[in-house]
Amino acid sequence: MKKIYVVGIGPGEYESMTIKAERILKACDVIVGYTVYVNLVEEYFPGKEFLTTPMRQEKERCALAFEEAMKGKTVAMICSGDAGIYGMAGLILEIGQGYPEVLLEIVPGITAASSGAAVLGAPLMHDFAVVSLSDLLTPWEKIEGRLRAAAQADFSLCIYNPSSKKRADYLKRACEILMEFKGPDTVCGVVKNIGRDGEEKKILTLKELADYEADMFTTVFVGNSQTMDADHGRWMVTPRGYQL
Repeated sequence: MKKIYVVGIGPGEYESMTIKAERILKACDVIVGYTVYVNLVEEYFPGKEFLTTPMRQEKERCALAFEEAMKGKTVAMICSGDAGIYGMAGLILEIGQGYPEVLLEIVPGITAASSGAAVLGAPLMHDFAVVSLSDLLTPWEKIEGRLRAAAQADFSLCIYNPSSKKRADYLKRACEILMEFKGPDTVCGVVKNIGRDGEEKKILTLKELADYEADMFTTVFVGNSQTMDADHGRWMVTPRGYQL
C-alpha cells in the first residue's frame, strides 16, 4: 500500500503523543522529518528507517516521503505539535495532487498553544488568536495587520516563532504594536522547551515581554483585558466569565 501519514507528535515528550500517533509510528516502515523532531522520537521506535532534512528544506522532505511511498512503503511524516498548525500537512496535500496513487492521512497532535497554555494555567479560556512572527513565508506587513486586528478585538494571543537570530527584535516590535491597543500591564506568559528538557515558564507584563529574550523554542501568550496573574505569578488565567 502506498500511503503517507502526516503525524503530529505533540510538544516533544513521548507521554504527550496521542495513542493513534504512537500506533501509526510503530506500524509504518519509514519515518521522515526535520532532524530535531526525528531526534525526539528515534529512541522510541527502534528498527525504523529514518530520513531527515534540515530546516528550510520542507519541499525536499516531502519529496523524500513520496519517493518512499512510491516504493510501496508506509511512510510517516512527523511534525512537532499538530501537523495542520504550522506543520507539514498543507504542503503534503498540495504536492500530493501530483501523486493520486498515494493515500494521505493527517493525524493530529497537541500543538504549542494548548501544551504551553497548560504549563501557564489557563490563558486561552476565551476567544483567542494564533499568530506566527516568522516572515519567511508571510510578509511582515501582513503579520503587523493581523497583530493589530487581534489586539483591537481584545483577543488573547498565542505567538509562535517569536524570535530567531535573524529576527532578534521581532517580539519587541510585536509588543509595541499590541500596546497600541493593549495596556502595558497586560498579563503575558512565556514557555520555553515545552515538554522537553529545560522547560521553563514565566509570567510577566506586556511591557516586560517587549524586552524578553525569546527564541524559536519559546511560545508566547498575551492576555486579553480580563486576563489575570493568579496566585502571585504561579498561573496565568483568562476568565471565561463565570459568576463566582
